[in-house]
Amino acid sequence: MIILGVILIVVGVIASIPVLYSIGIAVAVIGIILAVLGNTGKAVGGRAHWY
Repeated sequence: MIILGVILIVVGVIASIPVLYSIGIAVAVIGIILAVLGNTGKAVGGRAHWY
């Protein structure tokens, strides 16, 4: 999700589409939150591991 967010941010900046830029930021932040929770050992959404 972090990589997808970064790709959306880059495409939004290059194509001057602010909606893609905003969605990219949201997706990247969610990905970072899930990565941090996964690394701390907490189960996210009832699952211990996300593959």
